[in-house]
Amino acid sequence: MPQATDRLRRHLADELGECCDEDVQRRLEELDALADDAFDDDVHGVFAVLGDDTRYRLARVLAVSEDDRCVCELEALVDVSESAVSHALSDLVDAGLATRRKDGNWRYYDATDFASTLFAAADRGGTDE
Repeated sequence: MPQATDRLRRHLADELGECCDEDVQRRLEELDALADDAFDDDVHGVFAVLGDDTRYRLARVLAVSEDDRCVCELEALVDVSESAVSHALSDLVDAGLATRRKDGNWRYYDATDFASTLFAAADRGGTDE
């Protein structure tokens, strides 16, 4: 990390006109606080959940579906065990990306508004067009 600190010192010297160890330390503390604020565990969890191909595919299908979907319908879309599908769907619910309801012997899943908004933003490339 000495190289990064040296570059930061040069940047601060350009920005401030001069730079001392206290300036570098103060900026490092500001950056650490910024990073702590940026890495909200809830948001990080959402992206971690979507990092798995099965969960991502299921979440995407739910987000574009007009209605909620039975587990049996969702199982047909992925090449994993029934148990893995159930686990993936449970992870999506825990992350706030899907809802679950039971109707007799059947379980149905639907995307949350949060999931739909997230995928819509991703599809737009993050722009507000």
